[in-house]
Amino acid sequence: MEDKVSNDSVVAIVGVTGAVGAEFIATMDKRGFRVGKLKALASARSAGKTVSFRGKPVVIEELTERAFEGVDIALFSAGSGISRKFAPLAVKSGAVVVDNSSAFRMDPNVPLVIPEINANRIRDHKGIIANPNCAAITALVPLWPIHQKNRIKRVIISTYQAASGAGAAAMEELVESTRANLNGQVYTPKVMPHPYAFNLFNHNTAVDPETGYNDEETKVIKETHKIFEDEKIAVGVTCVRVPVLRAHCEAITFECEKPITEDQVRAIMAQAPGVKVVDDRAKNYFPMPIDASGQDDVLVGRIRKDLSDPSGHSISMFVAADQLLKGAALNAVQIAELLPERAMA
Repeated sequence: MEDKVSNDSVVAIVGVTGAVGAEFIATMDKRGFRVGKLKALASARSAGKTVSFRGKPVVIEELTERAFEGVDIALFSAGSGISRKFAPLAVKSGAVVVDNSSAFRMDPNVPLVIPEINANRIRDHKGIIANPNCAAITALVPLWPIHQKNRIKRVIISTYQAASGAGAAAMEELVESTRANLNGQVYTPKVMPHPYAFNLFNHNTAVDPETGYNDEETKVIKETHKIFEDEKIAVGVTCVRVPVLRAHCEAITFECEKPITEDQVRAIMAQAPGVKVVDDRAKNYFPMPIDASGQDDVLVGRIRKDLSDPSGHSISMFVAADQLLKGAALNAVQIAELLPERAMA
């Protein structure tokens, strides 16, 4: 018997006019994601406009409490406030929600999924599946296969995070402020807390006055523990916003329980799903945002012994990933592809 959900899914995109919303559409198209009907949802000010999906215009509808009637899958990327209000309504209407915000990530009843790591958790969903933080995804995709072979005890991460993580408006501010700077003009920041062109600064989330950690850093720590299902991993993170449009980079040093060599890490990375090794010492060619942008894989390179650990248990490396793709839209679509509801024959 032909399955309606599998072949004719009604898919809603919440936040369709945002940077991630556009990537949802492009990613579904690129991957041949089966869609019977697309519902494009956004705020009232965008209602009536159109987006293009597979060569046809789709009229944007206002996000309301009744917008999810008949929807099978709802991809959310409109901020945690919108998700908290509307995701439960979507579930009540019969949809499965894949949410890109932080609203439900640490809810013990909500799976937090990176398909290359814990796709098995998708079946545990009670209507909502959370997409992890983009900085967490970028680090954990390459760290997981190492952790599987030789448990990681401790990891130190320093991030170089692109404008796209703060949305389309932040990307525009980077472009406009750079243009103004080159023309000798004064540009007053509207989205970011500090000048963005030719500058970098502490990640633009709130800093906890007690710990000194910003929200982004706290997310990476907590999400690592939940996704790896290992609360004992020691995680230290420094998250920084850099003037790059859409690809995050991270310097990662990890310590394993047993000794580990750079050759072992290279061999693991060569077989790791969702990873591409870019590690050419002779040409000084390693992961860069310009190469990661538009790519599905996490680029991994600068794989080397951590000289500060004479025990031989630690390795340092550098990674880059497209924040809008693997860090957001691609990961969410991969989750949707694996939903049990879509696998029925």
